[in-house]
Amino acid sequence: MTPIYLDHASTTPLDPAVLEAMMPYLTRVHGNPSSLHAAGRTARKGIERAREQVAAVMGVRPRQLVFTSGATEADNLAIRGLADKRPGRIVSSRLEHAAVLNTVMALAAAGRTVEFVPPDAAGAIRPEALERLTAAADQPLALVALMQVNNETGAITDVAAIARVAHRAGAVFVCDAVQATGLEDVSLAASGADVVTLSAHKINGPKGVGALVRADGLELEPQFAGGSQERGLRPGTHAVSAIVGFGAALELAAERRQAHRAHLATVQAELERACLSVPGVTLNAAGAARGVKHSNFSVEGVDGESLLMALDDAGVQVSAGSACAAGSLEPSHVLLAMGLSPARARASVRYSYGAQTTLADVREAASSSAPSRSAAPDTGAGNVSRAAA
Repeated sequence: MTPIYLDHASTTPLDPAVLEAMMPYLTRVHGNPSSLHAAGRTARKGIERAREQVAAVMGVRPRQLVFTSGATEADNLAIRGLADKRPGRIVSSRLEHAAVLNTVMALAAAGRTVEFVPPDAAGAIRPEALERLTAAADQPLALVALMQVNNETGAITDVAAIARVAHRAGAVFVCDAVQATGLEDVSLAASGADVVTLSAHKINGPKGVGALVRADGLELEPQFAGGSQERGLRPGTHAVSAIVGFGAALELAAERRQAHRAHLATVQAELERACLSVPGVTLNAAGAARGVKHSNFSVEGVDGESLLMALDDAGVQVSAGSACAAGSLEPSHVLLAMGLSPARARASVRYSYGAQTTLADVREAASSSAPSRSAAPDTGAGNVSRAAA
């Protein structure tokens, strides 16, 4: 049985063309890119070529780009690096990825004033909600940190409108665009953001590399001490092959974006049609504008962990939420912040699609056996329909 992989929001397969671009730097180009000899200069050329590729997609100069170990590091560098230079309140939401949420919570524990924009009933962050928050306080606003596409529900935030509200209040705007990349326009011009953070492995690139893209002239306080790599903002020897792969992956994602969106919209619609035809299955964030990569369902009367295990046994690979919460028995913080009960949040699963996902895949996933409702404490309701998967 070939597994059906529907967890592309967690990570995506490495594109063969990306691997091909990386191979010379894994096998032949072994120099340290900070070295001045020929081997070092060859490695440096690979990095700078990738920097140009990412900068072109983002609509910025190469000097505005900092390579990192991933989006988590980029989010930390952006939020902490800006907060260190700007007094005042920090505003985020409780729907954010842990890379953002835990960072602002750490700053709150250290004494910074942190406030959270409440989502609407559909799990969307509205610009008018941020407007009310900025108008209600007397302390200046330093920074707003919100994601473009939610990593669990796919709810889309109008980041351009958020940026306008933040800028009118005198704040800078940090946008985590990890789940939007390759499907939405994540350039600085389109988002209006002062900083955008990216990750390669969400767009068929390698794991372990990301980027921070900032407005020209925007200053950040370095968070690591070390060498002068990445203009001193991210010291340490570059992961050359990963960076080269990131440049190739983002360039390919930009070229394929419209076709990729159309494909994912088709498979998403097919799976949602099948699942929502089953009594007791609801789509979380159904009332929000959503991206085409995610579908998050609650299944009434079913234990979510048992459901995931049964799906995995049936060869359908999905998740209960963010991969960064793997192993946690707690319900999704995103779904709880949207107002779902703990029981319903625990009974939720996330499907996410990629370039390799076919209509046959989602039809098979929708017909796969799901666990008996006897896994739930107060059942007697029989078996979950095959379409509930």
